Amino acid sequence: MTVPPALQSPGAGRAASAPLLGHEAEPTIFELSAPGRRAWSFRNTGVHEWAAEELVPAEHLALEPVALPEVSERDLVAHASRLSHRNYSVDLGAYPLGSCTMKYNPKMCDAVAAMPGLVGCHPAQPESQIQGWLALMHGLTEALCEVTGMAAATLQPAAGAAGELTGLLLMRAWHQSQGNPRTKVLIPDSAHGTNPASVTLGGYEAVTVPSNAQGLVDLAALRDLLDDEVAGLMLTNPNTLGLFEREITEIAAALHEVGGLLYYDGANLNAILGVVRPGDMGFDIVHMNLHKTFATPHGGGGPGAGPVAVTERLAPFLPGPLVRHDDEAETYRWFTPAQSIGRMHLWHGNAMVLARAYSYILGYGGPGLRRVADAAVLNARYLKERVRGSYDFPFDDPCMHEFVASAARIRRETGVKALDLAKRFIEEGFHPPTMYFPLIVDEALMVEPTETESPQTVEAIAQALLRIAEEAATDPEAATAAPRTTVVSRVDEARAARDLKVRWRAED
Repeated sequence: MTVPPALQSPGAGRAASAPLLGHEAEPTIFELSAPGRRAWSFRNTGVHEWAAEELVPAEHLALEPVALPEVSERDLVAHASRLSHRNYSVDLGAYPLGSCTMKYNPKMCDAVAAMPGLVGCHPAQPESQIQGWLALMHGLTEALCEVTGMAAATLQPAAGAAGELTGLLLMRAWHQSQGNPRTKVLIPDSAHGTNPASVTLGGYEAVTVPSNAQGLVDLAALRDLLDDEVAGLMLTNPNTLGLFEREITEIAAALHEVGGLLYYDGANLNAILGVVRPGDMGFDIVHMNLHKTFATPHGGGGPGAGPVAVTERLAPFLPGPLVRHDDEAETYRWFTPAQSIGRMHLWHGNAMVLARAYSYILGYGGPGLRRVADAAVLNARYLKERVRGSYDFPFDDPCMHEFVASAARIRRETGVKALDLAKRFIEEGFHPPTMYFPLIVDEALMVEPTETESPQTVEAIAQALLRIAEEAATDPEAATAAPRTTVVSRVDEARAARDLKVRWRAED
């Protein structure tokens, strides 16, 4: 095979097995390439070159070989392993990323999801051959309905944002069935950024509801916005400030008085598991992030899952197919509700995430899920009180599973911003908290230790935050230069955004 010029780089053929120490740059896979090296070989398709030219139109044929790197298996494995060691993960340490709830994923759940009877199925197999999967999904649906206080649920949405869109389409279908599709959806000013995006995608106008001095929904302002054009209110409870909406029953009543629906963004469901249910608060639609609440991989280790549960009157509109048990035949079957909004996923969600979540729920049981919420709130409240004085809390009601601190005073006194503190936090061996969110808090640092961290780890996080705040006053240059102990140190983020390079080119 002729080696494309793009692969003939000065670094070709370097000894990839030699360990890279300190801040030495890891070569790209192209720089490790050398002509003739192989990690694997493509199988022979048996199609002759002349036949391929007949099968593929000439305008679609490449004029030269594809620029693929040529490396040995040994070099390839070493390269991938070194890169993986540079990544931070929930298996390496605490990941107090507020709102996103990144917590340890039990390996028992991974083992369950890897069972041959689950991974060996194809989603298009007939019902009779996938009874185990149907039973799993039926059991998970019942468990999620019990947790949320809802009547029925779909497991199809493949992530939280997909769950949001599903909920809004259900909202639209319900109002259309009542002869009034409506035009507006209300969203608190502290809401997740996906909420207004989903509202727009769902064809509604997003209308902001301000927070009051306590960081909760301003009930008077909400009432002023309510009319017969309001389709619903999207609300997280606890909200994105980590605070419980104490007037939630009044909010629900006010919305229902004008015929609107109350939508629950389940990003923070882990704070109330087994304590109170969204259905008991008056919610009509509930989406859940299984990858957050029930500790399954998400983000780069995902994907996630965003099931949506609804009250009885909305059940006929759920995406199909759903699973139900045929008592007479003693078997599980697919069915699609009469007024279904249609599929939200080609097959049926991210099935392995569903298996992990169900094993998590069964492993803990009802009392265990209540302890999850108790520990999540306890860890957050302990950590908040430990850092009080060094950081400010603009909305200082007792927090639930997370809290939002402000570094505005630190910035005024030292010039060190929340961004600098977060990067300095990396040097302490932890993933930094969420920065600059929610937008209603100046220099926000959003911290969620989660229930999976031990008291010792939570105390270590507290000491790191206190140490960083103290250092900002005595040696601000340390924070503004951080991180200094990582392979990639402080970068020019503005330049990186303006001059973005997302692929390797030989001339670069």
